[in-house]
Amino acid sequence: MKQWLIVGILALFSANLAHAADQMRMAVTTSFHNSGLAEVLLPEVVRDLDLEVQLLVVGTGQALRLGRAGDVDAILVHSRDAEEAFLAEGYGTHRREIMYNDFVLVGPSNDPAGIADAETATNALQDIAAAGAGFVSRGDDSGTHKKELALWQEAGLDADTFGPWYRAVGAGMGAALNTASGLDAYILSDRASWLNFGNKSGLELLFAGDPVLFNQYAYLPVNPARHIHVKSDLAARLEDWLTSVRAQALIDEYRIDDETLFVFNAK
Repeated sequence: MKQWLIVGILALFSANLAHAADQMRMAVTTSFHNSGLAEVLLPEVVRDLDLEVQLLVVGTGQALRLGRAGDVDAILVHSRDAEEAFLAEGYGTHRREIMYNDFVLVGPSNDPAGIADAETATNALQDIAAAGAGFVSRGDDSGTHKKELALWQEAGLDADTFGPWYRAVGAGMGAALNTASGLDAYILSDRASWLNFGNKSGLELLFAGDPVLFNQYAYLPVNPARHIHVKSDLAARLEDWLTSVRAQALIDEYRIDDETLFVFNAK
């Protein structure tokens, strides 16, 4: 059985949802799931819509592949270029922005590369590379991984040429953060996953606030013209709910240690 299916089923059971009249499948990013927001939203979807949303928790790249294959009814991801390619190929009906947060650079509290004093995110990465300080990459074609690679490129650096200080783990956000914690290494994370991460150990949030680290999440229904079996009616009902005042309150009020994890911006 494929790993994404196992993870998705576990995610579904962990939400402790009551049986609902209708069911649909949605691929979501590991960063969204690791934030804990799914456990807030999904029970309310059951109560309000009598709709059970089965999550397949994967990186953005895999979520888009599941959409292309018609294995899910909708996806919730965070990599605009990849999303627009998905739409251009005819696999999605449209793209609806739901909420945003930001990416942050996390690393050892003693900050051997001195990134806390960097002026920009690319400067911070240049400092890490110059110091040869340990860096953990998700390496999984996720939205976070795509963003990290784009930042290295903007910094004039090619991750394929890096030495052993750079470690691509091919794993989700939680597992990658655990690896960074164990190695006392730097890592790019979305803010929500970092705030909800329980094994911070000697890691700290060292750099944030550069506009280039903006992180938009969008909802894309799979096109029934490509896959006639997809439940486009249920995907539309979920979209209406995700963009409602009800969802806005739940998203904006979700906090950890009095810090906001996501900001609703659906239009």
